[in-house]
Amino acid sequence: MRTGIWKGQISFGLLNIPVNLQSAYEDKELHFSLLDKKDFSLIKYKRINAITKKEVPYDRIVKAYKFENGEYVVLSSADFQAANIKATQSIDIQDFVKLQEIDTMLFEKPYYIVPQKGGEKAYGLLREALLKTKKVAIAKIVLRTKQHLVAIFPKERYLILELLRFSHLVKEVHEADYSVPKQSSHYPEKELKMAINLVEQMSNKWNPSKYKDTYYKDLMKRIKQKSKARKSNIIVKTKEKEEKINAVGSENILKLLKESLSDKQKKNTKANSRRKLHAAA
Repeated sequence: MRTGIWKGQISFGLLNIPVNLQSAYEDKELHFSLLDKKDFSLIKYKRINAITKKEVPYDRIVKAYKFENGEYVVLSSADFQAANIKATQSIDIQDFVKLQEIDTMLFEKPYYIVPQKGGEKAYGLLREALLKTKKVAIAKIVLRTKQHLVAIFPKERYLILELLRFSHLVKEVHEADYSVPKQSSHYPEKELKMAINLVEQMSNKWNPSKYKDTYYKDLMKRIKQKSKARKSNIIVKTKEKEEKINAVGSENILKLLKESLSDKQKKNTKANSRRKLHAAA
């Protein structure tokens, strides 16, 4: 079994379940190197001692907290753990709530919870209890010296741990001070009816696999084309198609809604025709 990013236990009442966390997502982000435009040499960063101006090897670097008076307190990995040994080694369940009660703005990052040897039965017991009660567990965990609020819920055979943002880190609606229309704004009945009709026309069952990262795909295609054309060291300025984005005035809303509905209806008709042909075949 892979080591995972964290190893410890879930504290469920007096029951302790040995587990580790495995990543539930893949980093598909494109990573770029920085080059000097003059000769395309690689840009490198060095860790420099501010006094000697000499480079410092990584194994000599320590973490320190700086006070306002300029004094530094150096901390080791043992200091971080000693601050609260239980917090760094356990996921302490504090409450059970309904999933729909959690604001989606609080969700941040998912992980798979995997039982360690000897913890399989207790792991399964917690998973089944959550399934039967239709509840999620709310707990806290310390990852990389930072404490996180988490939600634990069942997904098929696994327990999933989702990092949550603490509520004080998220701006509530009453705290936001941005310019948006009031909910009480009056909209012409014809426009509202057409907008609702368009929503219904575009409504489907949720299928996450349907949505692809087209920008990633297109950018990789562009990179491969340049590599194939042996332009890997040439900066090319391309004429990008300029799109005019105009503010939609109230006089254009009805027109755009009509065009959207018409376009959607045409696509639905074509899709239905293809389905019928396929069924007939």
